[in-house]
Amino acid sequence: MEVHLVTILTRRRALAGLSTLAIAAATLVGATSTPAVGNLPARWVGTWGTATTLASLGNTGGSLTGFNNQSIRQIVRTSVGGEKVRIRLTNAYGNQLLTIGHATVGKPVSPGSADLVPGSIREITFGGSESATVLKGADLVSDPVDLAVPALSELAVTIYLPVATGPTSWHWTSRQSTFIYAGDKAEDATGAGQTATLQHFFFLAGVEVASPTALGTVVVLGDSISDGSGATVNANKRWPDLLAGRIVNTWPALGDPGVLNESLAGNRVTRDGAELPFPALGTSTLARLDTDAFGQPGVRTVIVQVGINDIQLSSEPTANIIAGLRQLAIQIKGHGVRALVSTLGPFEGYPSWNTDREASRLAVNEYLRTTDDFDGLIDLDKIIRDPAAPSKVLPAFDSGDHIHPNDAGAAAIANAVSLWLL
Repeated sequence: MEVHLVTILTRRRALAGLSTLAIAAATLVGATSTPAVGNLPARWVGTWGTATTLASLGNTGGSLTGFNNQSIRQIVRTSVGGEKVRIRLTNAYGNQLLTIGHATVGKPVSPGSADLVPGSIREITFGGSESATVLKGADLVSDPVDLAVPALSELAVTIYLPVATGPTSWHWTSRQSTFIYAGDKAEDATGAGQTATLQHFFFLAGVEVASPTALGTVVVLGDSISDGSGATVNANKRWPDLLAGRIVNTWPALGDPGVLNESLAGNRVTRDGAELPFPALGTSTLARLDTDAFGQPGVRTVIVQVGINDIQLSSEPTANIIAGLRQLAIQIKGHGVRALVSTLGPFEGYPSWNTDREASRLAVNEYLRTTDDFDGLIDLDKIIRDPAAPSKVLPAFDSGDHIHPNDAGAAAIANAVSLWLL
């Protein structure tokens, strides 16, 4: 159970009852059913997701001006597999109606590729129509698509936007290639001809699969450490990606929970984001709970990995950070969802580090290691710190900026999570 790396709290449920709990969860997770697969009804669970924010005031990636008579091909990686697939589009931060002219889903020929496997493209419809309108501030879920989706596989979602969108709802740092085209590219398996290749997500908020066995979803509500800053682009090496891989490879007979990475670079517990130093940091973690955690299909566990930006960006008083984290625990558990939390990692060597901020980090970690507010603790600090210099990231795990883990550091975090807590 990796007890040397992860503190396991058993206050709410005994390990001995896990099997019964898991079996019960398989029949209870999700409220919407599709036709039965075998002897079990298939239910919708999240297999991929991302948090979105207001467009960048600096128009990063064209997020502020938006798109007009253009297609966006976005590559996402599933966590759990299913018999059918559907997508969720969002106009949460738009200032006008969003017109979808045409959308498809297909399978890339290789990871991160804009070229699709011939014959893999499927039309996405909305109420039977290939076009749709997403209301201002709203989401839109597509019809089910008859496409079997394996776990840990990539999908390409192509959206044609025939009229000017205005400001986008977007995710700033995707660590994944997104391809922009002129005109309608939705049915074209060839990925050539892009006018731009970006590392942002636009309008796509989630991908769901219908599965008879998947045990709901695990939501990671984090900052850039979970969002993947420091991870290799197009390699799916963020620690939530690697955690999904561990789950699939460990629990194939039980059915796996999906893992949704609803993290935002720069996100803070207690404050909304600002334009600088990042293009978009999003609303506070507390303000994101309803959409990015409770709004996810079949959510059963939320992993909270935030707090370091409250210290290094704004020197928030320690008491305020602790109060915010405690509120996250109260509200998550109040929804009948398991709440796990991560300690705050070291960051000496990062430009904002100083001894006062280090003292605040240690105080928050002391609270997290001793409180029973949460159901379990992932001791990220202990996992990635240098034992010879505990205020620093271990050099082997350092991406180079002294705060974000590299691929090896992300793997260490993912490997330290005790799966039964999920």
